[in-house]
Amino acid sequence: MSERHPIIAITGSSGAGTTSVTRTFENIFRREQVRSVIVEGDSFHRYDRNEMRVRLAAAEAAGDNNFSHFGPDTNLFQELESLFADYARTGTGKRRKYLHDSGEAAPYQQEPGTFTPWETLPADNDLLFYEGLHGGVITDQVNIAQHPDLLIGVVPVINLEWIQKLWRDKSKRGYSTEAVTDTILRRMPDYVNYICPQFSHTHVNFQRVPCVDTSNPFIAREIPAPDESLVVIRFANPKGIDFPYLLNMVHDSFMSRANTIVVPGGKMELAMQLIFTPFILRMMERKKRAAAAL
Repeated sequence: MSERHPIIAITGSSGAGTTSVTRTFENIFRREQVRSVIVEGDSFHRYDRNEMRVRLAAAEAAGDNNFSHFGPDTNLFQELESLFADYARTGTGKRRKYLHDSGEAAPYQQEPGTFTPWETLPADNDLLFYEGLHGGVITDQVNIAQHPDLLIGVVPVINLEWIQKLWRDKSKRGYSTEAVTDTILRRMPDYVNYICPQFSHTHVNFQRVPCVDTSNPFIAREIPAPDESLVVIRFANPKGIDFPYLLNMVHDSFMSRANTIVVPGGKMELAMQLIFTPFILRMMERKKRAAAAL
Protein backbone atom coordinates (compact mmCIF):
# COMPACT_ATOMS: atom_id res chain seq x y z
CA MET A 1 0.00 0.00 0.00
CA SER A 2 1.19 3.51 -0.75
CA GLU A 3 -0.11 7.00 -0.03
CA ARG A 4 1.96 8.55 -2.82
CA HIS A 5 1.15 5.91 -5.46
CA PRO A 6 -2.20 4.24 -4.60
CA ILE A 7 -3.57 1.12 -6.29
CA ILE A 8 -7.20 0.11 -6.80
CA ALA A 9 -7.83 -3.48 -7.92
CA ILE A 10 -11.07 -5.09 -9.11
CA THR A 11 -10.91 -8.87 -9.03
CA GLY A 12 -13.39 -11.48 -10.22
CA SER A 13 -13.87 -14.47 -12.45
CA SER A 14 -14.54 -14.46 -16.17
CA GLY A 15 -18.20 -13.47 -16.59
CA ALA A 16 -18.51 -12.02 -13.08
CA GLY A 17 -19.17 -8.44 -14.21
CA THR A 18 -15.85 -6.75 -13.41
CA THR A 19 -16.00 -4.79 -16.68
CA SER A 20 -19.25 -3.10 -15.63
CA VAL A 21 -17.69 -2.14 -12.29
CA THR A 22 -14.69 -0.72 -14.15
CA ARG A 23 -16.99 1.57 -16.16
CA THR A 24 -18.41 2.94 -12.91
CA PHE A 25 -14.93 3.77 -11.66
CA GLU A 26 -14.05 5.39 -14.98
CA ASN A 27 -17.06 7.66 -14.51
CA ILE A 28 -15.84 8.60 -11.02
CA PHE A 29 -12.32 9.26 -12.31
CA ARG A 30 -13.62 11.46 -15.13
CA ARG A 31 -15.96 13.45 -12.88
CA GLU A 32 -13.36 13.99 -10.15
CA GLN A 33 -10.51 14.56 -12.64
CA VAL A 34 -8.44 11.66 -11.36
CA ARG A 35 -5.79 10.46 -13.82
CA SER A 36 -5.80 6.68 -13.66
CA VAL A 37 -3.48 4.31 -15.47
CA ILE A 38 -5.32 1.13 -16.45
CA VAL A 39 -3.85 -2.37 -16.21
CA GLU A 40 -5.81 -5.27 -17.69
CA GLY A 41 -5.56 -8.63 -15.98
CA ASP A 42 -5.68 -10.49 -19.30
CA SER A 43 -2.34 -8.92 -20.22
CA PHE A 44 -0.72 -11.04 -17.50
CA HIS A 45 -1.71 -14.34 -19.07
CA ARG A 46 1.39 -16.35 -19.88
CA TYR A 47 0.33 -17.45 -23.37
CA ASP A 48 -1.34 -15.73 -26.31
CA ARG A 49 -4.48 -17.24 -27.83
CA ASN A 50 -2.82 -19.58 -30.32
CA GLU A 51 -0.20 -20.82 -27.88
CA MET A 52 -2.87 -21.38 -25.24
CA ARG A 53 -4.76 -23.60 -27.68
CA VAL A 54 -1.59 -25.61 -28.32
CA ARG A 55 -0.90 -25.93 -24.58
CA LEU A 56 -4.50 -26.91 -23.89
CA ALA A 57 -4.44 -29.62 -26.56
CA ALA A 58 -1.16 -30.96 -25.17
CA ALA A 59 -2.56 -30.99 -21.63
CA GLU A 60 -5.68 -32.88 -22.74
CA ALA A 61 -3.57 -35.38 -24.67
CA ALA A 62 -1.59 -35.97 -21.48
CA GLY A 63 -4.78 -36.57 -19.50
CA ASP A 64 -4.87 -33.16 -17.79
CA ASN A 65 -8.49 -32.01 -18.05
CA ASN A 66 -8.09 -29.07 -15.69
CA PHE A 67 -5.67 -26.84 -17.59
CA SER A 68 -7.12 -23.31 -17.46
CA HIS A 69 -6.55 -19.57 -17.55
CA PHE A 70 -7.19 -19.37 -13.81
CA GLY A 71 -4.10 -21.05 -12.40
CA PRO A 72 -0.44 -20.12 -11.82
CA ASP A 73 0.92 -22.16 -14.73
CA THR A 74 -0.86 -19.96 -17.26
CA ASN A 75 -0.39 -16.56 -15.61
CA LEU A 76 2.45 -14.25 -14.70
CA PHE A 77 1.71 -13.92 -10.99
CA GLN A 78 5.22 -12.78 -10.06
CA GLU A 79 5.28 -10.14 -12.78
CA LEU A 80 1.90 -8.81 -11.62
CA GLU A 81 3.09 -8.59 -8.04
CA SER A 82 6.28 -6.86 -9.20
CA LEU A 83 4.21 -4.28 -11.07
CA PHE A 84 2.12 -3.55 -7.97
CA ALA A 85 5.20 -3.35 -5.73
CA ASP A 86 7.14 -1.16 -8.19
CA TYR A 87 4.20 1.17 -8.69
CA ALA A 88 3.55 1.52 -4.95
CA ARG A 89 7.21 2.38 -4.41
CA THR A 90 8.02 4.54 -7.45
CA GLY A 91 4.80 5.28 -9.37
CA THR A 92 6.02 3.40 -12.42
CA GLY A 93 6.27 -0.12 -13.83
CA LYS A 94 5.69 -2.19 -16.97
CA ARG A 95 2.43 -3.17 -18.65
CA ARG A 96 1.19 -4.50 -21.98
CA LYS A 97 -2.19 -5.08 -23.60
CA TYR A 98 -3.97 -8.23 -24.65
CA LEU A 99 -5.79 -7.63 -27.93
CA HIS A 100 -9.10 -9.45 -27.61
CA ASP A 101 -10.58 -8.82 -31.06
CA SER A 102 -9.91 -7.25 -34.45
CA GLY A 103 -11.08 -3.84 -33.27
CA GLU A 104 -8.50 -3.76 -30.48
CA ALA A 105 -5.79 -5.28 -32.67
CA ALA A 106 -6.14 -2.99 -35.70
CA PRO A 107 -4.34 0.08 -34.26
CA TYR A 108 -1.35 -2.12 -33.40
CA GLN A 109 -1.35 -3.96 -36.75
CA GLN A 110 -1.34 -7.27 -34.88
CA GLU A 111 -3.51 -10.35 -34.86
CA PRO A 112 -6.33 -10.66 -32.30
CA GLY A 113 -5.36 -12.79 -29.33
CA THR A 114 -1.80 -11.44 -29.15
CA PHE A 115 0.03 -9.18 -26.69
CA THR A 116 1.50 -5.77 -27.38
CA PRO A 117 5.14 -5.22 -26.33
CA TRP A 118 5.82 -4.33 -22.70
CA GLU A 119 5.95 -0.58 -22.11
CA THR A 120 6.60 1.76 -19.20
CA LEU A 121 3.51 3.21 -17.53
CA PRO A 122 2.82 6.85 -18.36
CA ALA A 123 4.37 9.09 -15.73
CA ASP A 124 1.53 11.60 -15.47
CA ASN A 125 -0.96 9.65 -13.34
CA ASP A 126 -2.66 9.72 -9.93
CA LEU A 127 -3.28 6.01 -9.33
CA LEU A 128 -3.06 2.54 -10.84
CA PHE A 129 -6.33 0.77 -11.61
CA TYR A 130 -6.30 -3.01 -12.18
CA GLU A 131 -9.22 -5.11 -13.41
CA GLY A 132 -8.88 -8.84 -13.89
CA LEU A 133 -8.79 -12.34 -12.45
CA HIS A 134 -5.99 -12.15 -9.91
CA GLY A 135 -5.86 -8.82 -8.09
CA GLY A 136 -6.04 -10.57 -4.71
CA VAL A 137 -4.16 -13.83 -5.26
CA ILE A 138 -1.99 -15.27 -2.49
CA THR A 139 0.16 -18.37 -3.07
CA ASP A 140 3.33 -19.78 -1.56
CA GLN A 141 5.31 -17.63 -4.01
CA VAL A 142 3.35 -14.35 -4.21
CA ASN A 143 1.09 -12.11 -2.15
CA ILE A 144 -0.58 -9.79 -4.63
CA ALA A 145 -3.42 -8.97 -2.20
CA GLN A 146 -1.10 -7.02 0.12
CA HIS A 147 -0.47 -4.23 -2.38
CA PRO A 148 -3.82 -2.62 -3.37
CA ASP A 149 -5.04 0.26 -1.22
CA LEU A 150 -8.56 -0.72 -2.26
CA LEU A 151 -9.29 -4.32 -3.30
CA ILE A 152 -12.83 -5.01 -4.54
CA GLY A 153 -14.33 -8.41 -5.29
CA VAL A 154 -17.09 -8.87 -7.85
CA VAL A 155 -18.64 -12.30 -7.44
CA PRO A 156 -22.22 -13.11 -8.44
CA VAL A 157 -23.78 -16.27 -7.05
CA ILE A 158 -22.35 -19.12 -9.07
CA ASN A 159 -25.42 -19.87 -11.23
CA LEU A 160 -25.66 -16.22 -12.25
CA GLU A 161 -21.94 -16.11 -13.00
CA TRP A 162 -22.33 -19.10 -15.30
CA ILE A 163 -25.36 -17.57 -17.02
CA GLN A 164 -23.40 -14.37 -17.67
CA LYS A 165 -20.46 -16.33 -19.06
CA LEU A 166 -22.68 -18.52 -21.22
CA TRP A 167 -24.49 -15.50 -22.65
CA ARG A 168 -21.27 -13.59 -23.36
CA ASP A 169 -19.33 -16.46 -24.90
CA LYS A 170 -22.25 -17.63 -27.03
CA SER A 171 -23.50 -14.24 -28.25
CA LYS A 172 -20.21 -12.37 -28.60
CA ARG A 173 -17.68 -15.13 -29.27
CA GLY A 174 -19.76 -17.67 -31.15
CA TYR A 175 -19.17 -20.58 -28.78
CA SER A 176 -21.67 -23.39 -28.31
CA THR A 177 -23.27 -24.19 -24.96
CA GLU A 178 -21.28 -27.43 -24.88
CA ALA A 179 -17.98 -25.60 -25.44
CA VAL A 180 -18.67 -23.08 -22.66
CA THR A 181 -19.76 -25.87 -20.32
CA ASP A 182 -16.51 -27.73 -21.00
CA THR A 183 -14.56 -24.58 -20.15
CA ILE A 184 -16.45 -24.11 -16.87
CA LEU A 185 -15.78 -27.72 -15.86
CA ARG A 186 -12.12 -27.57 -16.84
CA ARG A 187 -11.57 -24.41 -14.80
CA MET A 188 -13.31 -25.61 -11.65
CA PRO A 189 -10.24 -26.77 -9.64
CA ASP A 190 -8.38 -23.52 -10.38
CA TYR A 191 -11.57 -21.55 -9.67
CA VAL A 192 -11.80 -23.14 -6.23
CA ASN A 193 -8.07 -22.78 -5.46
CA TYR A 194 -7.18 -19.41 -7.00
CA ILE A 195 -10.36 -17.37 -7.59
CA CYS A 196 -12.59 -18.03 -4.57
CA PRO A 197 -9.90 -17.46 -1.88
CA GLN A 198 -9.34 -13.91 -3.12
CA PHE A 199 -12.72 -12.81 -1.80
CA SER A 200 -11.51 -13.41 1.75
CA HIS A 201 -8.78 -10.80 1.22
CA THR A 202 -10.86 -8.05 -0.40
CA HIS A 203 -11.84 -4.81 1.35
CA VAL A 204 -15.30 -4.81 -0.26
CA ASN A 205 -17.26 -7.54 -2.06
CA PHE A 206 -20.20 -7.05 -4.43
CA GLN A 207 -22.32 -10.15 -4.93
CA ARG A 208 -25.36 -10.02 -7.20
CA VAL A 209 -28.12 -12.44 -6.20
CA PRO A 210 -30.95 -13.08 -8.71
CA CYS A 211 -34.54 -13.06 -7.48
CA VAL A 212 -35.69 -15.27 -10.36
CA ASP A 213 -35.20 -18.97 -10.96
CA THR A 214 -31.67 -19.76 -12.13
CA SER A 215 -31.75 -23.41 -11.07
CA ASN A 216 -30.38 -24.63 -14.40
CA PRO A 217 -28.08 -21.93 -15.79
CA PHE A 218 -27.31 -23.97 -18.89
CA ILE A 219 -30.82 -23.50 -20.32
CA ALA A 220 -31.27 -19.82 -19.36
CA ARG A 221 -32.30 -17.73 -22.36
CA GLU A 222 -31.23 -14.39 -20.91
CA ILE A 223 -29.33 -12.85 -18.02
CA PRO A 224 -31.59 -11.80 -15.14
CA ALA A 225 -32.05 -8.04 -15.31
CA PRO A 226 -30.63 -5.79 -12.58
CA ASP A 227 -34.15 -5.11 -11.32
CA GLU A 228 -34.59 -8.88 -10.93
CA SER A 229 -31.75 -9.11 -8.44
CA LEU A 230 -30.28 -7.81 -5.20
CA VAL A 231 -26.66 -6.86 -4.56
CA VAL A 232 -25.02 -7.86 -1.29
CA ILE A 233 -22.19 -5.46 -0.36
CA ARG A 234 -19.88 -6.74 2.36
CA PHE A 235 -17.19 -4.58 4.01
CA ALA A 236 -14.24 -6.37 5.61
CA ASN A 237 -13.87 -3.43 7.99
CA PRO A 238 -17.07 -1.39 8.36
CA LYS A 239 -15.41 1.28 10.51
CA GLY A 240 -15.98 4.67 8.90
CA ILE A 241 -18.75 3.49 6.55
CA ASP A 242 -21.79 5.76 6.92
CA PHE A 243 -24.49 3.10 6.72
CA PRO A 244 -27.36 5.45 7.75
CA TYR A 245 -26.41 7.74 4.86
CA LEU A 246 -26.33 4.84 2.39
CA LEU A 247 -29.68 3.50 3.64
CA ASN A 248 -31.19 6.96 3.19
CA MET A 249 -29.71 7.51 -0.28
CA VAL A 250 -30.39 4.05 -1.75
CA HIS A 251 -34.13 3.41 -1.68
CA ASP A 252 -35.22 -0.08 -0.53
CA SER A 253 -31.77 -0.95 0.81
CA PHE A 254 -31.35 -2.71 4.15
CA MET A 255 -28.70 -4.06 6.50
CA SER A 256 -28.42 -7.86 6.67
CA ARG A 257 -25.40 -7.90 9.00
CA ALA A 258 -23.36 -5.30 10.85
CA ASN A 259 -20.89 -5.12 7.95
CA THR A 260 -23.29 -5.84 5.06
CA ILE A 261 -25.78 -3.71 3.17
CA VAL A 262 -28.16 -5.08 0.53
CA VAL A 263 -29.32 -2.85 -2.32
CA PRO A 264 -31.62 -3.39 -5.31
CA GLY A 265 -29.70 -4.65 -8.33
CA GLY A 266 -30.57 -1.59 -10.38
CA LYS A 267 -28.98 0.63 -7.72
CA MET A 268 -25.57 -1.03 -7.66
CA GLU A 269 -23.85 1.72 -9.65
CA LEU A 270 -25.41 4.39 -7.43
CA ALA A 271 -24.22 2.52 -4.34
CA MET A 272 -20.71 2.26 -5.77
CA GLN A 273 -20.66 5.98 -6.55
CA LEU A 274 -21.76 6.82 -3.01
CA ILE A 275 -19.30 4.41 -1.38
CA PHE A 276 -16.19 4.95 -3.46
CA THR A 277 -16.24 8.63 -4.47
CA PRO A 278 -15.42 9.80 -0.91
CA PHE A 279 -12.79 7.06 -0.63
CA ILE A 280 -11.06 8.18 -3.84
CA LEU A 281 -11.17 11.83 -2.78
CA ARG A 282 -9.55 10.93 0.55
CA MET A 283 -6.99 8.85 -1.34
CA MET A 284 -6.10 11.86 -3.50
CA GLU A 285 -5.88 14.12 -0.44
CA ARG A 286 -3.45 11.70 1.26
CA LYS A 287 -1.44 11.59 -1.94
CA LYS A 288 -1.14 15.39 -1.96
CA ARG A 289 -0.09 15.50 1.69
CA ALA A 290 2.50 12.77 1.15
CA ALA A 291 3.94 14.61 -1.85
CA ALA A 292 4.03 17.92 0.07
CA ALA A 293 5.91 16.26 2.95
CA LEU A 294 8.85 15.34 0.71
